[in-house]
Amino acid sequence: MTPDDLAPDWRKAWSAVDRAQFIPPVIWATTPDGYRRIDRADEPDVWEAAVDQDQPLVTQLDDGAEDGPGTPTSSASMPSLVARMLDVLSVRDGHRVLEIGTATGYSAALLSERLGDDHVTTIEVDPVLAEAGRLALHAAGYHPTVVTGDGTAGHPPSAPFDRIISTAAVRRVPPAWLEQCRPNGVIVTPWGTAYNNSGLLRLETDWAGGASGWFVDNVAFMWVRGQRRATHGRRLFGDLVRDEHEQQAEHSTTGVHPGEVGAEHPDFAIGLQLPDVDRRVYWGSGDAADEYTVWYLAEDGESWASVDYAPGMTEFPVAQWGRRRLYDEVTAAYRVWIDWGRPWREQFGLAVTPTGRQRVWLSDPDNLVAEV
Repeated sequence: MTPDDLAPDWRKAWSAVDRAQFIPPVIWATTPDGYRRIDRADEPDVWEAAVDQDQPLVTQLDDGAEDGPGTPTSSASMPSLVARMLDVLSVRDGHRVLEIGTATGYSAALLSERLGDDHVTTIEVDPVLAEAGRLALHAAGYHPTVVTGDGTAGHPPSAPFDRIISTAAVRRVPPAWLEQCRPNGVIVTPWGTAYNNSGLLRLETDWAGGASGWFVDNVAFMWVRGQRRATHGRRLFGDLVRDEHEQQAEHSTTGVHPGEVGAEHPDFAIGLQLPDVDRRVYWGSGDAADEYTVWYLAEDGESWASVDYAPGMTEFPVAQWGRRRLYDEVTAAYRVWIDWGRPWREQFGLAVTPTGRQRVWLSDPDNLVAEV
C-alpha cells in the first residue's frame, strides 16, 4: 500500500509529517550480507537515501546493550506498512487512540496530525526510546501523551480508547487492551506464535468485553518484550543444541521438501498447531550459499529437530533429539493444513475472551481449529 491509496484525510497527514525528522542519526539497514551500520555524521548521503526508501530501518540492537549479539530490538517500519496499518485502523474524527510502541515517534506524529495531540496516547517500554521519541515529536511540533511503561498494560488514565494499534507483535492479546477499548472499537496488532510471526490481526471489540476479527495481512514485527520466545537471545549451538544432543539424535530422511513446509501460508498454519516451537533457518555460505538447514526448537529446551536442504536433493536428512519428535509433529501439522484445503493466512480469524483465552477459526467464526 502507498500513501496515495489512503483516504484524503490520511494523505493530508502523511504529507505534513517528514519521516526523516524521526529517524535517529545511527541506523542499521538490511543488506544481502546482514545489517549495515549507517551513521549520518559519517555518511549523510547514504543515511538520507536509506531513510527515503520504503524499507524498515533498525534503530536499536540488543535492547540498547553495548555487548550484545546484534539482535534488532527496535526499528522504524517501512512507510508502506505504516500506511497499511493506519488504513485498517479505520479512525474517524474525534477518536481516541492508544499506540503501543512509540519507538521513533513517527506513527504517533501521523496520528497526532490526523486526530490532534489530545486524542493520541503512545506508550514505550524502553525509557531511552521513549525519551528520544518524545523529543522528536516535540521538535516536530507534536505533543501527544507519551508514556514510559509496559504497553501490554495499556494506559488507564487516558482510557477508554476508540482504537488501539500496536507496533510490536503479541502472542497473546493483553486483557488490558480489551478493557480499555470501547465496545465496537478496533484493535490492530501484529500477532504470531513462536513458530511463525506473520499475522496482522484486526479485532473488533464487543459489548461482552471480548473481541474477534480476521488476519488481514503479512507482517513481521519484533515482539513486545514480555512475550518474546523463551529461546530469545539463546545461541543455537551451545545453548539449545549441544554436542551430546547431536550424538544422541535419531537420524532419518524425508521426501517432503522443506521449502513446501516452510512456505508462507502453511508456515502460519503449522504455528497455530505448534505455538511453542521456535523455527529458524540458517543458510550456507560460499559454495554452499544455496543450501540451508531448518531448525525446530521446543521453547522448554527439551527437544529439537533439523532438516537439511541442498539443490538436487529428493530425500532430505532429518535429525531429532529429545522427548518430542518435533519434525514428525511439524509434518503432521503440515498434513492437517493440506486437509483443511491449503488455506491462506487471511482465511483465519481469531476470537479472544475478556480473560485472554484465544481461539482461531478457519473461514467461519463457528469453525474453530485451534486454541493458542
